[in-house]
Amino acid sequence: MDSGKTGPLSGVRVLDLTQFLSGPFGTQILGDLGAEIVKIEPPGGELARGVPPHFVEGDSAYYLAVNRNKKSVVIDLKTEKGAELVRELAAHFDVLVENNRPGVMERLGLGEAELRARNPRLVYCSISGFGQTGPDRDLPAYDMIVQAMSGGMSLTGEPGSAPVRAGIPIGDLAAGMYGVMGILAALVERQTSGEGRFVDVSMLDAQIAMLCYQGAYYLMSGEVPEPQGRGHDSIPTYRAFECGDGVSLVVTANTERMWADLCKAIDLPHLVHDPRFKDSATRLVNKVALWEILEARFRDEPAQSWLDSLSSASIPAALVKTVDKALNASQVAHRDMIVELRSRAGSHVRVPGNPIKFDDPGRTDVSYPPHLGEHTSIVLREYIGLDAEALRTLQNQGVVRQFVPGMPSPGVKSR
Repeated sequence: MDSGKTGPLSGVRVLDLTQFLSGPFGTQILGDLGAEIVKIEPPGGELARGVPPHFVEGDSAYYLAVNRNKKSVVIDLKTEKGAELVRELAAHFDVLVENNRPGVMERLGLGEAELRARNPRLVYCSISGFGQTGPDRDLPAYDMIVQAMSGGMSLTGEPGSAPVRAGIPIGDLAAGMYGVMGILAALVERQTSGEGRFVDVSMLDAQIAMLCYQGAYYLMSGEVPEPQGRGHDSIPTYRAFECGDGVSLVVTANTERMWADLCKAIDLPHLVHDPRFKDSATRLVNKVALWEILEARFRDEPAQSWLDSLSSASIPAALVKTVDKALNASQVAHRDMIVELRSRAGSHVRVPGNPIKFDDPGRTDVSYPPHLGEHTSIVLREYIGLDAEALRTLQNQGVVRQFVPGMPSPGVKSR
């Protein structure tokens, strides 16, 4: 099928059997890079369409945020005819992505072994909570579950307080991104091997990998990292401070030169000669005393005044912005990081865009997230040759569903 798309992945066909966040976020990245994404949904639609509180044309903002540049095909996989349709489709695709619990796809007759037997070049990516192997493979998982089980939540929040979930769904998003990396690596390898790969991505594995140096600290020292609060566990002048107007300011003076410049910029030059703060090691040992001094000083003036002073001294600093201020910033606009999407019915939505920029922008078209079953007929006709009569029969049997303008989205029922 000629999608009319351009970009590094133009010509790559992706069969998307994912829902909610981790998988759809990953396949949206592939679509932003030019791949053709065909999203397979059950007759009632994927569950994310109904997540409250915000809806446009019956579909939730949750769904709209991660499903641009896709086609929607409704197939009931719980019927043998529906499963066979997907098997036939997969024979024409480069990539299949799913994020069910281990074993679900096999029970449907859509497992990696069966589909790659028909199409050895298929890259089959499974995203799950705990991977395809191990004692926890069958456990249910959501973003907050893997944040908790990975140790990441124990590092978030103020010392002495309850653990805090990260404000963004990093457990889902990271798994989607790692899935994309695995898929791209498998596609590159296929150019020489001629064969696809099975890519097994665990949400928990992704969070363990992202513990990074904090995980290494424990593995090397046996010391358990503590909650980070507003600061950094190794650099005491890498921290957020509340200013006189109640706005917080992040200061990142993480070299000796920056430390000296910071003391001068905030008019506390004597701190440079204080033996408690003479170098990074002593500042770390005496960080509580240092924080008390700096906190008191930053409360003397409003945040913007401090930002101007620190910026003039070439000290990296930033205001802690709320989401509205961040999304309306001039730098964000300049980088085209807010994408406007228009539906066939005329609705406009704005969502965060693609952060990957190339010297040649490639694709500039961005399509509105599909209505449920919007592309069922065209995809099944063009890929596996179903004629109008066959499609009508399957629709009458409840195996497939084609979107009709004016048909309510399943998200409407969830409000």
